[in-house]
Amino acid sequence: MEATNTIEIIGYSASVMVAISLMMKDITWLRCLNFTGCTLFVIYGVYISAWPVAGMNAFVACINIYHLIKIYRTRSQPAVTA
Repeated sequence: MEATNTIEIIGYSASVMVAISLMMKDITWLRCLNFTGCTLFVIYGVYISAWPVAGMNAFVACINIYHLIKIYRTRSQPAVTA
């Protein structure tokens, strides 16, 4: 019973994180919160053996990481002056 409650909390937390991420104006915050939600959904999906849920969210998490790295690299490059 306790494990069921824990996994349900993980699932609800994932839903909340994804929903909150979609309200962000700052793309970096959106990506970070969405990545967190996707990661929680992967854990949830694996635990309940919902492989499409786990797989799709793992894919979206990778997309978020790709874009976060791209944002970080763009911001860390020095400005070029002509």
